[in-house]
Amino acid sequence: RYNRETLSVKYKGKSIADVLAMTIEEALVFFDKVPNIEKFLRVLSDVGLGYVTLGQSATTLSGGEAQRMKLSKELAKRPTGRTLYVLDEPSTGLHFSDIDMLLGVIHRLVDQGNTVLVIEHNLDILKHADYLIDLGPEGGSGGGQIIAAGTPEEVIKNKESPTARFLAPYLKGSAAKVSAT
Repeated sequence: RYNRETLSVKYKGKSIADVLAMTIEEALVFFDKVPNIEKFLRVLSDVGLGYVTLGQSATTLSGGEAQRMKLSKELAKRPTGRTLYVLDEPSTGLHFSDIDMLLGVIHRLVDQGNTVLVIEHNLDILKHADYLIDLGPEGGSGGGQIIAAGTPEEVIKNKESPTARFLAPYLKGSAAKVSAT
């Protein structure tokens, strides 16, 4: 990929090939004294992409990873607090432990004054929504009607909502965990 002359150039003992083979987490340590690089790498790590290598082709990223890559670009910008973000199933491909990380990123965007619209099926995400719109009664051409709308607590009271059946025990389980601590 690189000629011998290019590979002979080193920074802190690493060639360009060595650097591009690093994961984002490894690069965070390597570039910790370079604020402009470290800042962007930190955001990539914050959105759960720490395992991606710097030289990884964008075409190998999953849809969820690509969305989080775009999110990181937005998070690295100076916040305006006037942006609408539309995320289409951003939890796709995430490990359960990474859902909290994603929620943190979403809350960060909202705390900056932005609006975040999330199209999602993951109950961990749904239970944290400020407002839900349950579309149905089915998917695809059998859907498109508003079945329920409101806070998660309001939606679970709607007997017509398929989402309510799944979300209700989830919310009650969360409440039990919170009250037990």
